[in-house]
Amino acid sequence: MSFVLAMLLSNAARLFAGAPPKTDPAADRRNEMVRSQIERRGVKDARVLNALRRIPRHLFVPEEMRSSSYDDEALPIGAGQTISQPYVVAAMTERLRLTGEERVLEIGTGSGYQAAVLAELAAQVYSVEIIPELADRARKTLSSLNYSNVHVRTGDGGKGWPEKAPFDAVIVTAAPEDVPPALLEQLKMGGRLVIPVGPRENQDLVCFHKTPDGVRKEILFPVRFVPFVRGE
Repeated sequence: MSFVLAMLLSNAARLFAGAPPKTDPAADRRNEMVRSQIERRGVKDARVLNALRRIPRHLFVPEEMRSSSYDDEALPIGAGQTISQPYVVAAMTERLRLTGEERVLEIGTGSGYQAAVLAELAAQVYSVEIIPELADRARKTLSSLNYSNVHVRTGDGGKGWPEKAPFDAVIVTAAPEDVPPALLEQLKMGGRLVIPVGPRENQDLVCFHKTPDGVRKEILFPVRFVPFVRGE
């Protein structure tokens, strides 16, 4: 096999897996993002770090914001919503402790970036977004990157996705003042729910671990997420 053909096949395989080809000009920026913003703050899961190195975050933000795609900040994506700070995405994902076989529920699809990260690390991702325009845009972006294991629906995230339950892990990307009971009900025994909780001025990222002895709560660190929006 010629070198040129081998490179073409390699790039095609990476695109099929949801990763950009090696010639992606943003690769250096992603590597620097992971090194300076994420590894430096203590995220160690190699699978999470590698996923963040692969995924073209700039494709998940509006064109006018793309120069800031790999900066250490959340960015607006329209409809009053944001794409989370890269470190927060990494830290939340690491706490799920995914191995590759899981079914994961995400509440708050937003840009679709967190769903793409989960798709790299789990078997199936079910994501619920209450704002139709964001759900539609995320579907298109994820489809363009060949993430066939992500399923997006428009609806009230507080109800979860009961037809696909139970889930090995649940992640929430907007902050309710109290945890919606359905999300814990749809979590498998032994599973983890990672969610920001509290009013905007006083939120904590919390990990709930469902055990035979009850639900164990672990407060991780202070955060500031957009409020959790419920349906009528």
